Amino acid sequence: MNTNDNGFITVEIQYRLGAFGFLSSAEVRERGTNNAGLLDQRFALQWVQQHITKFGGNPRRVTIGGESAGAGAAMLHSLAYGGEESNLFQNIIAASPYSVPIYPYDDPVPTGYYEEFVEKAGCGPSSIANARYNNSFDCLVAAPSETLQNASGLVSESGLFGTFAFLPVIDHDLIRERPSVQLLSGKVSGQRILVGSNANDGVPLSNPNVVTRAAFNSYLSATFPNFTETDLAWLNLVYDTADSQPTDDSPRFDTLGTSGPTAKNQSEMATGLQQTVFKIFAESTFDCPAQWLAEAFGGPPRQAWKYQYSVTPAYHGADMNAYFRAGASWPSKGFNHAFQKIWGSFIINDSPIIPLQDATANQSGAIVPETPHGSLDWPQFHPSAPWHMDLNTTGGTVSPVVVTPNYTYYIRQGDDIVNHFRLANAYTWEGGRGLRCLFWRAVADRIPL
Repeated sequence: MNTNDNGFITVEIQYRLGAFGFLSSAEVRERGTNNAGLLDQRFALQWVQQHITKFGGNPRRVTIGGESAGAGAAMLHSLAYGGEESNLFQNIIAASPYSVPIYPYDDPVPTGYYEEFVEKAGCGPSSIANARYNNSFDCLVAAPSETLQNASGLVSESGLFGTFAFLPVIDHDLIRERPSVQLLSGKVSGQRILVGSNANDGVPLSNPNVVTRAAFNSYLSATFPNFTETDLAWLNLVYDTADSQPTDDSPRFDTLGTSGPTAKNQSEMATGLQQTVFKIFAESTFDCPAQWLAEAFGGPPRQAWKYQYSVTPAYHGADMNAYFRAGASWPSKGFNHAFQKIWGSFIINDSPIIPLQDATANQSGAIVPETPHGSLDWPQFHPSAPWHMDLNTTGGTVSPVVVTPNYTYYIRQGDDIVNHFRLANAYTWEGGRGLRCLFWRAVADRIPL
């Protein structure tokens, strides 16, 4: 806000998480509320419509946004009620939109988590019989909050690495279709979107211990249990796994995205099949949902701009330092200034295009695409012209950051770091991300996305 001269008002909302926000089953549907956490958010947006004028805001100029789960929630609100225009918001900022597996409310998966939660909370069949409750849900309603919190935590910790027990579901009301299906049809609400992901979004949410080909195959089987042999064959083909070494001892460096080695098996985080695991998770969960959002909004009457945050190490969440932390010096003051101006311009002016002096942060060595009018050249995304902006830096001194004795990544430091922004084709990016996103859409019902 300070970087943009306090030109907009920020409203931070709270909503229920875990079992309190996303408990789901047929019994919950009958006696309670599915997707309560999303409905909390919806209520907050309605509050903004009713009261923001009291703070000097305009209810007809609302941008919703977030990072990771927050961006995923913003996506779901654009899909809410079949994409019916609600006028609760006009613009969306989605930074690494987290598209989690989404099941019908009464599917065996959410129902299984519900039953496990019931047992952990002491509301199983034997308990409710002794306490004379009519059903498990009534027992949960009567249970102390601390008991429910502990049960929610225990169930949440029981899943595979990077998975979550309590998530949004298809309730056939608020959420009516899988995002991969509805986004393809273009049934979304809102007018504009600024959407992007990080170069290494697969870290740290995916399994970091895949060091053999057998471990890689086990990872695929555990992560995608409903994949057919044909699905697995196509996955191995589009990720070139036959050419990847199972070990993770090659030199690590970030890829260019447009030429040379690709992030399918090479990054600063890992190489070989370990990097393939990171990229499979990143593209299926963040990168491709970001692309699908851009496609759904790309073209009249809507508008879309797409980007990738590539500043090393660009792991999931690393970008937040650039736009949320006031006065932060990393990635660099110049980059943070430009990124914050991009967000602010989108919120205030309905476009992320900023003056050249803001894009370069007045640094003579900065490299950014520019228009003849002295502004950042950033074409809108359209499926027939799938431009995205690669946001990066160059210069400075590369310094190690030791996370554990076995893991180190590198960052740039120094006053001579400058912005390096590039336009690129999002479909040919990293050896054909567009093709891989077609693969993920083709198998989405087996995940389900």
